[in-house]
Amino acid sequence: MNTLNSEEQAVIAKPRLAVFKFASCDGCQLQLLSCEDELLSLADSLEIVHFLEATSRIESGPYDIALVEGSITTYADRKRIHEVRHQSKFLITIGACATAGGIQALKNWGDRNDFLRCVYAHPEYIETLATSTAIADHIPVDFELRGCPINRFQLLEVLRAVLAGRKPRTPSHSVCLDCKRRGSVCIAVSKDEACLGPITQSGCGAICPAFNRGCYGCFGPASQPNCDSLADWYLRGRISAPKLVPLLRNFNSNAADFRTCGDRVDPSSDQGVCE
Repeated sequence: MNTLNSEEQAVIAKPRLAVFKFASCDGCQLQLLSCEDELLSLADSLEIVHFLEATSRIESGPYDIALVEGSITTYADRKRIHEVRHQSKFLITIGACATAGGIQALKNWGDRNDFLRCVYAHPEYIETLATSTAIADHIPVDFELRGCPINRFQLLEVLRAVLAGRKPRTPSHSVCLDCKRRGSVCIAVSKDEACLGPITQSGCGAICPAFNRGCYGCFGPASQPNCDSLADWYLRGRISAPKLVPLLRNFNSNAADFRTCGDRVDPSSDQGVCE
């Protein structure tokens, strides 16, 4: 009877991690590679068996953990994401594209055929969906990690939590709290500039306000964001609708709270009239 030594048993017992890409820029996958020393330590706890951004090594499923970057924009990807879900025990979406449709979701407010005619000489050869949507719009998702790009330390926390069988401890408060902690002066109050910090989830460390720029909403809506109240406050002579709507229709334009708020504002009105 053959027996395995302790090292061989440890290898077999390691959870299998796979990383998949859909419509995206690869920035969130690069955040995983940016973990460097932490990634080497993490590799002792799991086995990376599918990660084309880092290696040509590909192993078939099933997978214990799957990280999915990118939105669904084609018929082929809409089919493929179901295959990924079927092969994955625990599926985590990473980044604004995967959790809200990404910057490419701006096409949701336009005409797909118009875009195709502008870009391609033969648009009839292009097969694409009319919308760009989040992964959760197509399959059940076990955890969403937001950001454009994601925070690598949050990613490490999520992976460690999954390995330990506990709930990930990632922030849900707004960027405003981070500004207070950094001692940054409020851009919205002091300069009457549009800032999405009050309704945006923490994750970046409030970088933009620290450099006298309003928050762009890179990490999507915070927990229970009061988007309508903030928009109404800005539109009372402080910010025009043509400046506010592009902020809401940015990296997380198709996130439900941002989308609903942006849709109720008339972007053509210089006075910022709400519908």
